[in-house]
Amino acid sequence: MAAPEPSAARRRAVEARGPGFAALAARLGLEEEAGKALLVEALTHQSAASKPGESNQRLEFLGDRVLGLVVAEELSRLYPHESESLLAPRLNQLVRREACAESAAALDLGEHLRMARSEAMTGGKRKVTLLADAMEAVIAAVYLARGLEPARDFVLDLWAPLFDAQDEPPQDSKTRLQEWAQARALPPPAYDVTERKGPDHAPHFTIEARLADGRSATGRGASKRAAEQAAASALLTHLRAGEAQ
Repeated sequence: MAAPEPSAARRRAVEARGPGFAALAARLGLEEEAGKALLVEALTHQSAASKPGESNQRLEFLGDRVLGLVVAEELSRLYPHESESLLAPRLNQLVRREACAESAAALDLGEHLRMARSEAMTGGKRKVTLLADAMEAVIAAVYLARGLEPARDFVLDLWAPLFDAQDEPPQDSKTRLQEWAQARALPPPAYDVTERKGPDHAPHFTIEARLADGRSATGRGASKRAAEQAAASALLTHLRAGEAQ
């Protein structure tokens, strides 16, 4: 697959990066000019983009799909006898933001992120959302520059510890959240679609899980069911963190 020809501005951005960036590009197999330009884009937060289309948002959109495909395919290979109801929570756990951010940390992506000074001053290089988006964008950069097979190898190598940690299927997050609410005399959680992207054959949903007392969290997925599970998982994490304080 041929990577798009970099613009003059992208070439200048590549030239401005230091030796650490060159080492990262080499690790990812993105030593060619076009590959490095894609990597610059993947590491550019919207706060540092001089005009629309120069941030990593479009690459993040693509990388999210590549990651989902690779992980779903690998889970189908690893667990040929498990039903979709067991594979789905495995998938959700492996592609959620926290998993992407953990993988980004393994590559030290935070140190290479380009963002506005104001964003950096508020800890942007350590924010889970920004790291997760950058990780998905980097996956897309590898895919566009090198093709699907190298992108698959890259993901599976980086995600290997997360796959290894999944001895048993994760518990159903919606069930656990409902049990949490019932134990505190709260009504069952509500789930609302807040965003739907993509064509009909490849939709992507953002769903908010909300308790009757107003506490909420969002999750994303390629189906409403997957997004609901992700939202329930995120809300449970938030609730438990609050209880631990």
